[in-house]
Amino acid sequence: MSATLELTQALIACRSVTPADGGCQVLLAQRLAPLGFKAEHLRFGEVDNLWLRRGTARPLFCFAGHTDVVPTGPLDQWHSDPFKPEIRDGVLYGRGAADMKTSIASFVTAIEGFLAQHPEPKGSIALLITSDEEGVAVDGTTRVVETLRARGEAMDYCIVGEPTSVKRLGDMIKNGRRGSLSGKLVVRGVQGHIAYPHLARNPIHLALPALAELTGMVWDEGDEYFQPTGFQFSNVHAGTGANNVIPGSLEILFNFRFSPACTPDTLRAAVHTVLDRHGLDYRIDWSLSGMPFLTPRGKLVDAVSRAILDETGHETELSTSGGTSDGRFIATHCHEVLELGPINASIHQLNEHIRVADIEPLAGIYRRTLEALLT
Repeated sequence: MSATLELTQALIACRSVTPADGGCQVLLAQRLAPLGFKAEHLRFGEVDNLWLRRGTARPLFCFAGHTDVVPTGPLDQWHSDPFKPEIRDGVLYGRGAADMKTSIASFVTAIEGFLAQHPEPKGSIALLITSDEEGVAVDGTTRVVETLRARGEAMDYCIVGEPTSVKRLGDMIKNGRRGSLSGKLVVRGVQGHIAYPHLARNPIHLALPALAELTGMVWDEGDEYFQPTGFQFSNVHAGTGANNVIPGSLEILFNFRFSPACTPDTLRAAVHTVLDRHGLDYRIDWSLSGMPFLTPRGKLVDAVSRAILDETGHETELSTSGGTSDGRFIATHCHEVLELGPINASIHQLNEHIRVADIEPLAGIYRRTLEALLT
């Protein structure tokens, strides 16, 4: 059994459903202590975070990830206990196998292999580990970054171990992400009997023309790195449940995934302009959960791309697609941030898994990246 596979299994065995860490961070701190890593256990609210660092010199290279996992779902639909890692036909099964305990194990063994060959690297190495990525993401990475910023501890390069590969290991890395802006729209009408519509004001009828206009709008065209900004309704609710009552209000949840061509202010203004033009009586509660970020081609992207080619024999694709990640918090404190991890086809699913044959190559990619940037 390889060292990375063994550590991956040990991490999967930790029951760390968000926001619980399940003992993963203590295991990691103990594992890296003999190599000179200083551990800071940073607890905010109900969340455990870990900052591990070796060295004080610049540049500082950081691996970032999360030990928390999503709930298992129905246990009777798993083919084996999700917290008892099991290998069947060359595939490792367990909650967190792909998202993202294999990445964290690979961080560790990559560091061990790198330091065995380069005990005095040109710079420092750190790990930023949280147990609040799959949850509300309030007391996790963002709080650690705030702590580092307050004491002037800057990062130069960061790899987040999110599962970014699509069909084969390393075929895609995320060198940025779109921003996320959500809104809760409440359109007010007047409740009444459905047989007397002249005595009521139906907020659904009133809102439909504006909603149709919003869904048809082009917000931007995207660019070399980013898809066009997208707008989607996610929830719609109105009425009492009776079929003879005109509702008094309509509640709609919506979300923008936006590129740098837009800003939260321009998007908010555009929505309000449409709703005002249609004469609606409404309110919107806005929530910004992340700004877009981008790491263009440079030292980190080039080093990781080369590492993937040397380890797998294949080129990689740069992408900013998909949802948000903790990279959005780190990017406010580190100019070069990207995400690289295993195949993501089974993440958050029943019987989550990863190919055993991909595990050591992932550690190899991380190790080669360290060699490119710190030697």
